[in-house]
Amino acid sequence: MSTKLYVGNLSFQTREEDLMALFQQAGTVESVRIITDQYSGRSRGFGFVEMATREEAAKAIEMFNGHSLKERNLIVSEAKERRERGGERGGYGRKREGGWRGRR
Repeated sequence: MSTKLYVGNLSFQTREEDLMALFQQAGTVESVRIITDQYSGRSRGFGFVEMATREEAAKAIEMFNGHSLKERNLIVSEAKERRERGGERGGYGRKREGGWRGRR
């Protein structure tokens, strides 16, 4: 069963190919994704690496957490489950009564 890892504190110049080459030293890499800003396309400084097994993921964390890549010390940990974001409506997540002017 594959395990997804969070990789943070990435240099903006880091490419997915760089992470692939690095993490292959710990085992089989299933996928690599660097998260980018949807408007500028620039890296947001973090990404995810999916390792083939839990053992390889644990080895990657041990090998690369604190490892220097492109003059930045990586933060590597097991990725947390993504929380659902309520987003059907804007605002602060509360329902207004009576439209924009409130209750009368």
